[in-house]
Amino acid sequence: MINMDFSQACCIHSHNQEWLQSPLAGVWRKPLEREAAEHGHVTSIVKYEANSYFKAHSHPLGEEIFVLEGTFSDETGDFGPGTYIRNPPGSQHKPFSKDGCIIYVKLNQFGEDDLESKRINTLEASWREGIGQLEVMPLHQFNNESITLVKWPAGEIFQPHHHTGGEEIFVISGEFIDEHGSYPQYTWLRSPHNSHHFPRVEKETIILVKTGHLPQ
Repeated sequence: MINMDFSQACCIHSHNQEWLQSPLAGVWRKPLEREAAEHGHVTSIVKYEANSYFKAHSHPLGEEIFVLEGTFSDETGDFGPGTYIRNPPGSQHKPFSKDGCIIYVKLNQFGEDDLESKRINTLEASWREGIGQLEVMPLHQFNNESITLVKWPAGEIFQPHHHTGGEEIFVISGEFIDEHGSYPQYTWLRSPHNSHHFPRVEKETIILVKTGHLPQ
């Protein structure tokens, strides 16, 4: 197991991690949280070398993907940087990449009734006004769980707040900062139920945020 105590805060600067070989040639992974080696609850960064593929597999409790670099593909299409993908519980596919790609992946973390499939190109979707000078792009909502892309303008300081049901952040670009530290691109943060912080940025930053999904 890796980082599976959801009552504990986690912070992983993934650029400091080494890539680990998956069971398939040309596919590499950086595990962030993992219940077991090849099944169960997993969050990871995955790299496909050019012309590599992963074997056909199912998603018993869903799969969530954000494409970071390159083009990720499966039977449903080709998806470039900034694409947000949801494959619901019971779905299956055989993913591959012709030119290589890097993706952020969350496996087997859906509710059994969370059945909506999604393909969102966030580079083309519209931003909405958020609190202060923030811009937000809601990606998915199910019960108390919310997934949102948030754009912070340079120099923005947000109000102190706490996280009912926890918060998970993946830094897509820029650098996110709070009183506990600074978090550059591709840093993963998980904060437990009722944790709190006082975030800010110095340069424009985009983060992928999930809230309300951790045990209370």
